[in-house]
Amino acid sequence: MAKKRRIILALDVSSNSRALRLAELLRDEIAFVKVGLQAFTACGPSLVGDLVSIGVKVFLDLKLHDIPNTAAQAAGEAVRLGCSMMTLHIFGGLKMLSTVRLHVDEIAKEIGQVSPRLLGVTILTSLDKKDLTRVGVSGNIETSVRKLAHLALEAGLDGVVTSPRELGYLGEAPLDQLLRVTPGVRPRNSSSDDQSRVMTPIEAIQAGANYLVIGRPIISHNDPLKAARRINQDLESF
Repeated sequence: MAKKRRIILALDVSSNSRALRLAELLRDEIAFVKVGLQAFTACGPSLVGDLVSIGVKVFLDLKLHDIPNTAAQAAGEAVRLGCSMMTLHIFGGLKMLSTVRLHVDEIAKEIGQVSPRLLGVTILTSLDKKDLTRVGVSGNIETSVRKLAHLALEAGLDGVVTSPRELGYLGEAPLDQLLRVTPGVRPRNSSSDDQSRVMTPIEAIQAGANYLVIGRPIISHNDPLKAARRINQDLESF
């Protein structure tokens, strides 16, 4: 039986060749590779196609947030690139989210491809309550995340990206229908870097995460394969 893969490898690199080497090296230990703003800007859209061509599933993490038509057209182009998942900022609102959902499904059907999973970003893991207050978001983080998750569900999104600290609030019906992808995951004894709300991989899975976004603790390790395998070994019981 194939092992269950829970790691989404964050390819936060600026070299196409390095991204491909890491993806090839770690492909048997991961579920997806995440192409975010750094890699996408440095390497261009062709990186997604290159990764897909070697049989790796791509999670395109550009956090689209714009007027509905602009966001939808960008998401449609991402479908054509062959990505398996992509992110939108839920703060873009219901109309934007719903328009993207509809357009993505239309493009996928047109080109004979499975529609990618759409994930709504709730609140970035680098932000704490003080940060949110300064940008006009009142109340506690947990309440805000719950409200945003309900909006994602209403718009027909497949899941949410949220801090592991808020996972417990998303395990109740009907929010438990949403796929939960969790950044801010750090193995024990690792630096939290610029993340404010973090958990270890085991803690995040216990809290209800389906997938864990992990980058620097693996790609910056002197033996990335060993680092990924160690995390997977810890998670084997789940």
